[in-house]
Formats: sequence, C-alpha cells, structure tokens
Amino acid sequence: MEVKLHDIGEGMTEADINCFLVKAGDFVRADEPIIEIQTDKMTAEIPAPRTGYIREFKVEIGQTVPVGTTLLILEEEDSLNKKPISLPIMTVDHPMTIVKDNKKRILASPYTRKIARENGINIEIVKGSGPAGRITDEDIYQLLVSSQQQESEINSQPARNTAIAPAELSPLKSDTIPFRGRRKQIAKKMVQSLNTIPHCTHFEEVDVTELIQFRADLKKMNQTISATAFFIKALSICLTEFPIFNARLDEENEVIHLQREHQIGIAVDAEDGLIVPVLRDVEKKSIRAIHDEMKILTEKALGNQLSMKDITGGTFTISNVGPLGGSFGATPIIQHPEVALISFHKTKKMPVVTDDDQIVIRSIMNISMSFDHRVADGASAVRFTNRFAQFIQNPKMLLLELV
Repeated sequence: MEVKLHDIGEGMTEADINCFLVKAGDFVRADEPIIEIQTDKMTAEIPAPRTGYIREFKVEIGQTVPVGTTLLILEEEDSLNKKPISLPIMTVDHPMTIVKDNKKRILASPYTRKIARENGINIEIVKGSGPAGRITDEDIYQLLVSSQQQESEINSQPARNTAIAPAELSPLKSDTIPFRGRRKQIAKKMVQSLNTIPHCTHFEEVDVTELIQFRADLKKMNQTISATAFFIKALSICLTEFPIFNARLDEENEVIHLQREHQIGIAVDAEDGLIVPVLRDVEKKSIRAIHDEMKILTEKALGNQLSMKDITGGTFTISNVGPLGGSFGATPIIQHPEVALISFHKTKKMPVVTDDDQIVIRSIMNISMSFDHRVADGASAVRFTNRFAQFIQNPKMLLLELV
C-alpha cells in the first residue's frame, strides 16, 4: 500500500521531509513512527498505518512535498503470510537519520533528533540517560561538547610545516540559510495575509504604572503573575464587548461569524521562527489560570513540543515584543483568517501632564493593533483600545468583571 502525506492540521498544504526513522526492508508495526516531517508550525512523526515491511521510500530527505504525496510503499504483513522478505537497502546520504536495527528502537523526541542532525551527530551512537534509555537533549549536548574538546586537543598539537600553494586556498563564499520548513511556511502565510486582508493599524499609548505597582504588591504576597496574563484577561473582556474583533469573514457566503469562545494566540519567538500556540477559552479562565497555562504553552513552543491542537483554532492573536525593545511600535501582520492582532511594545518612563496640570513620571507602553478593514472600522479599533487601556490603567477594575 502507498503511505501518503495527509493533512495533520488546519491549513497544512505541504511539509519538509526531516528524516527516515526506519529503512527499506524493516518490519514495522501499526502506529510506529516511520518518517519525521516539518510543517510550518511543528515537527511531527508519520506513523505506519498497518503492520508490515518497508518496500521503498518515494521521497528524499530535505524534500518539500505537498499533501497527498506518496511517501513510501508498505508491504502489508497479511500479503506476505507474516514471513520476512529480503529487500534492497536504499542508500541515503544522511548517516544520522537511518535506524540500523529496528528491533532496538531509538527513543528520542523529534526535537532531540533535530539537534543531533544539525550538529552532525549520529543519534545511534548516543547513550540515552532518560527513562528506558530515552535520548535527551542534554545527552546530545554532552556528546557535542566532548567531541569539540577532542577536536580542540588535536588542533592544539604542533602542525607540520607544510606550505599551502595559492591554488589550494578556498575562494571566499557567502553564508546561506536554508529557506524551508517553518521559515518558508511563515513567508507563505504572511504573503497570503497581506494579499487577502486590507490591513489598518491603530497606535496607542497605555499607562501601565498602576499595573506595575499591583504586580509588585502581589509579589510581596508570593504571587507572581506576568503582565501578559493581565493583558490577555483585559482583552478577553474587550472582545466580549466588541465581538467584531473576534470574528471570521466568510466572503463566499457573505457573512461575518462572531466567535463566542476567545482562543487567544500567543506569538512565541522560537529558535526555528515565530510560532503561535493558542490559549483556549480565555473568557472562562482566571488571571492565575491564564498565567499558568501560558507558561506551559511557551515552554512547549520553545522545546518544539507543541501538538497540532496547541497551535490551531485561534480567534485573536497577541504579540509581546516589549522585553526585546522597540519603543515606537510596528505594524503587525494578522494571522489569517483572524481579523485582528495586537502587539505590546517597550514600556518606558515618561513625564506626563495630569488633568490638574501637574507633571508626573509614569510608565507608558506603546501598543499597535492591526485589524481587517473589511470587517471593522478605525473608530471601533479606537474604542476597543480605549476600553483595554481603562483596565490596564486601573487593574483593580478587572475584579468587577470576574464571574
């Protein structure tokens, strides 16, 4: 039977072939991982749909293939009367990606395998320190450090006095970065969004002085809550009052769907590129629950351990780039098919004139909100951010909105 690349998540159209977890001729059981792929959002393993033998691979490592592509041919066990077959071993110029002995299953996460591949380490020679001999990220790093130390010792030995002829000198070359995987898919999504949605961005300043003080008071009581958790709760209340920003436009049927649930996407600056895990049903959660779940999602994103459920179904997205700097804001690009996205930028102390003409020092944060101008107007965006600012400038007001 042909094993094809199927759609493992919302909006997936193609994937990169990261590595083969078995080789031609291997016996595999149903649901055993056989190929690792990289989509725009996550690294995933394709399992065997049946028990049988790998006849041959139809794709190559590093290849980008669309959904529906035949990945390999699987000889089903029943058709062979459960007798092993002798198959030619496919040669692959990628030594660390083929499991030599299928009986000894290498236990390692896709991210751990990725670290090994990128550093040229054959994962088969790594001794796992995890449960049941599972190979961890730390095992790979320790082996890498050991190899570098050995190389350093070799290089420190006196070199032979061998002259290098000019012809042997390598010409200068430019560095390159592969444009595939998540980076390539991010590019496609951004182009699709800009070509589809007429973006309009509203900029605003928000006084966060009282929020900073409120969080400091909580910290004295051993209650640490991130500012982003307060932002998300305030946004959820605003989305209830302004549901037009928690919607999806269906142009074909000429209708705007107002989403009842607040599924907030949280942009995370991961090593492989931006990824947006989704915090679900925010309208039902406390600020503490939002903080705790957001922390878990962020750690999973940085460790490349997000599931498809973690990254799909968002209705509104936030991006907190304040810790990185950027005082004046930017024009964020909307996550299609959502209709709005808000970015929080650097907070800095500024002199502010009060209503009674007094000059005081306050902590001011810039925000930028992009919205789909087909669905909402600028006046609605201003009212939305004004309401958000009320909650952040007076965080105790959030208590009045608790269920």
